[in-house]
Amino acid sequence: MNSESQNQPNVHKETRHVVIYGYTKAELANIMRHFEAQLPEFVKITVETDNLVTKVILTGINSGLELLRFNMNRYQASLNEIFSQEVITTEDKSLSQVLGDLLKERELTVSSAESCTGGNIAHKIVQVPGSSAYFLGSVVSYSNEVKATVLNVSRTNIDRYGAVSKEVVEQMADGVSQLMHTDCSIATSGIAGPEGGSKLKPVGTVWIAVKIGERIVSECLHFSGTRDEVIESATNHGMVMLINLLRNAYTTPEDINDD
Repeated sequence: MNSESQNQPNVHKETRHVVIYGYTKAELANIMRHFEAQLPEFVKITVETDNLVTKVILTGINSGLELLRFNMNRYQASLNEIFSQEVITTEDKSLSQVLGDLLKERELTVSSAESCTGGNIAHKIVQVPGSSAYFLGSVVSYSNEVKATVLNVSRTNIDRYGAVSKEVVEQMADGVSQLMHTDCSIATSGIAGPEGGSKLKPVGTVWIAVKIGERIVSECLHFSGTRDEVIESATNHGMVMLINLLRNAYTTPEDINDD
């Protein structure tokens, strides 16, 4: 817990964090309207949303430290209950920090195979100090030739299903984990735009696969926004998928087909 005294005597400050994944700013504003209306004057709330990752910061300032801490914990717990399935952490941490902590705790290693994200997943992971303990490497397999020759993706699958497909992205995840000898992997293949889409696979379509041991799960997402926003959204989603899988909290979406 973060606490610090203000310059005034007997006035204390407490801060609480809740990181949530999967909501737009508009969706969050609607869900949190009632919660915000119940907050007392001595508690301020800041909500920062970026590519479906939301950081909620609660800051309370009051004279009674123990009562302040009690109330701040209560408000944090209330948010945790509202977004029970979507809370990533109740600490001031990024997705890559949360993922790194889980990998270190379990003594697991990870690698990435990236097409549309162009190495952004690897970039986010290695921004965390000490990530060399669990991140072993990445393959930016932007071309189909690299997918086939380096990651051992079936050329037949590429021709039959296309590079942006469940079959290809799962083979990418499997291929990079074998190549790098890692326990886990994240793979992406999609159309970041602004050109290159089709009626069946429009711009923003991304297949993401994550692997732990022998288990591979994959999802087809349809992100909106600019090229950079699609890349960031795919990066975030891939890390969240692996976080949930590591926590045994992963649930398969009802509709993950790209048909």
